Amino acid sequence: FLAVHYQPNSLGHPRLGLVVGKKTAKSSVHRNYMRRVMRELFRLNQHGINPLDLVVRVQKKFNKKDFLAVTQEFDALVKKINQRTLVNSQQNNANPSPLNGNQPL
Repeated sequence: FLAVHYQPNSLGHPRLGLVVGKKTAKSSVHRNYMRRVMRELFRLNQHGINPLDLVVRVQKKFNKKDFLAVTQEFDALVKKINQRTLVNSQQNNANPSPLNGNQPL
């Protein structure tokens, strides 16, 4: 359902950007529903997300029946991103080098 791009920020807290295109859902009602769901999932999980700029692209239309699957996918992506950024920050502390822009997941 989701694709996430992320990049570390220096603000000390995570930020969210959402992309829900017309190809995903023709109706603005459905696009706005998906945006509301994603914002709520981010709000509930932001305490456990490293200080990153996240851009979430909804790739497949979902509705209330798919809520549990979307929630599980978002949680898994956040966990994977946190692990990757933790490993990257440990490596950067050992060998400081600039990051290569945004990193898709």
